[in-house]
Amino acid sequence: SSAVGFKNGTDGSLDVAITALRSASRPHRFLGINSQGQVSVFTTRGNGYGHVVLRGGAGGPNYDSVHVKLCEEALEKAGLPVNVMVDCSHANSNKDPSLQPLVADNVANQIVSGNKSIVGLMIESNINAGNQSMPDNLGDLQYGVSLTDGCIDWETTETSLRGLRDKLKDVLPARL
Repeated sequence: SSAVGFKNGTDGSLDVAITALRSASRPHRFLGINSQGQVSVFTTRGNGYGHVVLRGGAGGPNYDSVHVKLCEEALEKAGLPVNVMVDCSHANSNKDPSLQPLVADNVANQIVSGNKSIVGLMIESNINAGNQSMPDNLGDLQYGVSLTDGCIDWETTETSLRGLRDKLKDVLPARL
């Protein structure tokens, strides 16, 4: 009942994401625990709010207009809604967090140029930039620094998001 994204494979292919979207869009029955704590059979009508998340892959970034178009064509061929989210991190920024705002700006330019399939962005962000390994002594952890992927800091995040807003504020309402 909520939007669910499926990332392309780490090799860059769309097959895994499209197969997952196709499955999620269909009705399912499964066992689960209801709000009263009882084992129950749940029935869904299928999730129509899915999207592919382009994260790049072994072949490099895949956020550019050519890769977005290839994703749109693959979704259309599969009979799925043409909804694409771009992950500004990972291979799309060559694992360099400081490049995420450039990826976001490129995606905004695609939307300004008329793209209607891009429905969102993912940005790796934290209070402070970078990332850190888990130290033996947890007291050595740096506050506000990611333990997983490298992130941009809050100031960079705010600047990037404000730039996106300024660029897209007149374009996005017209997409409805």
